[in-house]
Amino acid sequence: MATTAQTTAASSDTLIIAGREFRSRLLIGTGKYQTFQEMARCLEASGSDMVTVAVRRVNISDRSQESLLDYIDTKKYFILPNPAGCYTADEARRTARLAREVGLSNWVKLEVIGDEATLFPDNFQLVEATRILAKEGFVVLPYTNDDLISALRLVDAGAAAVMPLGAPIGSGMGIQNIANFRILRERITTVPLILDAGVGTASDAALAMELGAEAVLMNTGIALAKDPEKMALAMRHGVEAGRLAYLAGRMPRKLYATASSPLDGIVR
Repeated sequence: MATTAQTTAASSDTLIIAGREFRSRLLIGTGKYQTFQEMARCLEASGSDMVTVAVRRVNISDRSQESLLDYIDTKKYFILPNPAGCYTADEARRTARLAREVGLSNWVKLEVIGDEATLFPDNFQLVEATRILAKEGFVVLPYTNDDLISALRLVDAGAAAVMPLGAPIGSGMGIQNIANFRILRERITTVPLILDAGVGTASDAALAMELGAEAVLMNTGIALAKDPEKMALAMRHGVEAGRLAYLAGRMPRKLYATASSPLDGIVR
């Protein structure tokens, strides 16, 4: 059973991005749910306090119509606008500026897609968009691939976090290149490293956290589960367990057995 000190330490282990503190290390999206009500229940079950919203899915021109924002308590959840579906740096910048102008946020989960089939990012244009938006006062969280050089350039461009994919968006395959992720963890030290894309179940989230991710962002793994609300809760526990395991430090891996009860001192 956890002691009071252990419980306090775990609860005080908060995520900090650009000076802002978040109690949860699970960030979730708001798309692909069958209804807005189901989305709201999953947000609650996840324990998350940051949710991504695709700017183009928000009815900005006519706020009298029903919108997913009607189901998100902005006193409880921090809105992270996402210019999803942008294929050029200029298009992504315009969408981020629009989100800020209508009062969503000056934060942006930046995406510049380079390939329609895989939805892999165009890292050349992503770095350009990050640099410009950061200079304009945006807090930029770019979705990138698991390439170290691209990640370092994003940090130099002013990114407030680096968000590498574990696998293609919506694939549910989990982290496919653990070696690359470990390298990123070693080298990205000045901003948070957040896994973005590819999580399919709670063990994927736990592994990301055990490898040292500061947080995990997901959407499809929850929204397309047979029971999204239960999966949201499972993801919450997976992230929390993985983070605690990372902080605890796992035992060394060994090829041969070591007795759980040492034989030294036993009278034969």
